[in-house]
Amino acid sequence: MPPPGGTPPLHPPPDGGWGWVVVGAAFISIGFSYAFPKAVTVFFKEIQLIFNTTYSEIAWISSTMLAVMYAGGPISSVLVNKYGSRPVVMVGGLLCCLGMVSASYSTNVVELYLTMGFICGLGLAFNLQPALTIVGKYFYKKRPVANGLAMAGSPVFLSTLAPFNQFLFNTYGWKGSFMILGGLLLNCCVAGALMRPVEPKASTESKNKVGVRETDSSMEKRQKKLSVWEKINKYLDFSLFKHRGFLIYLSGNVIMFLGFFAPVIFLAPYAKDKGIDEYSAAFLLSVMAFVDMFARPSVGLIANSKLIRPRIQYFFSFAVMFTGICHLLCPLAEDYTSLVVYAVFFGLGFGSVSSVLFETLMDLVGAQRFSSAVGLVTVVECCPVLLGPPLAGKLVDETGQYKYMYLACGAIVVLASVWLLIGNAVNYRLLAREKKKNIHTKESQETEPLKTSQSPNVNIKSGETETWKGTEVNPSERETNI
Repeated sequence: MPPPGGTPPLHPPPDGGWGWVVVGAAFISIGFSYAFPKAVTVFFKEIQLIFNTTYSEIAWISSTMLAVMYAGGPISSVLVNKYGSRPVVMVGGLLCCLGMVSASYSTNVVELYLTMGFICGLGLAFNLQPALTIVGKYFYKKRPVANGLAMAGSPVFLSTLAPFNQFLFNTYGWKGSFMILGGLLLNCCVAGALMRPVEPKASTESKNKVGVRETDSSMEKRQKKLSVWEKINKYLDFSLFKHRGFLIYLSGNVIMFLGFFAPVIFLAPYAKDKGIDEYSAAFLLSVMAFVDMFARPSVGLIANSKLIRPRIQYFFSFAVMFTGICHLLCPLAEDYTSLVVYAVFFGLGFGSVSSVLFETLMDLVGAQRFSSAVGLVTVVECCPVLLGPPLAGKLVDETGQYKYMYLACGAIVVLASVWLLIGNAVNYRLLAREKKKNIHTKESQETEPLKTSQSPNVNIKSGETETWKGTEVNPSERETNI
């Protein structure tokens, strides 16, 4: 039997109140971060004609934006750990606005790589990671539901931004549209302003206050002697690479992301290749986004149940497997009706994975280390995110058929799910064994002679922390290192 869900933190978060406003703000930030790079592809056809570039060259705009958004995760993590989520998200909104307004004055595709790809992508990175972090600080018991609602921003924004961008393009052209979108992205600054930091609960015991003051003074003396590496590790916790559960999660996601985004990008072209008209092919993306929109909060509710939450790592593995099987069955769809059915199941699988994608990470490392964990995960994942769609397109170019691309992506995603399933099963067993060992050690220490128990190095309790033979034990969630 796997151990129960993560241990509650020392100071439980409010699990409501202003936290729901923060969820709404995260909904906006995450929605722009994930949907905007896909929604701007509406303008690419005309830009391609104006700048006389190939489709692959123009497609690198979105790829660069996504890659920078993922690669900027560590920078965002450092800033969040030092300044908090609110100012980082507000700066991200300003960078997004600057990037899009500058892009409206571009005269070649290279300038678009710099403005839309780099500047706007970095702004989106400053929107994504702080929004994910702040939700975990406001919620514990209802965290899967809160994360599911926040992650629902992606399909909602995708389904609304795409037709809105088409309207802007038909009315103002691509340059005017970019300036309007730059102003629209300033709403991220409003969302950031709503991300009020959680106020820590003050201790009422004078002894604890004295202990805290002594700890603070000793910490200040230690910080003066920190090396450069220790200063970096203070804001970006590289010790996570010794965390067994984190390594299983990271390696599985790297495999998964090689085949995760390509099926979305090539869905409409695949339908057109089957002889379906353009509007009906585009409607498949709307169907997928609509199902995804309702799947994320619904799956969040399911993940928050007493049956699923203690085994949420297994739930994530099966959600990944379900998505991969959908891709493997996609080549069987020969007419429009069957493609709509595929889009429905694809939206369900995509939404299920996205809903618990970061909840499973927080379940492994805890809320305190989550900011650093997201930064490290995103910078590693930027490589498969950047290379996955071009490699899938290369496979289509070589074979001349889309079905082989869907089969390859499905096989990769299923492989990732099997890897996660086996790794999590091993991790749960080792955690249970280590828990029994710790209980046995604790019981043996409690039965030591009285003179030993009076030693200052054994079982010193202060407030809500306790030390065993000088080693501090902090509550965390599946906090097990290799």
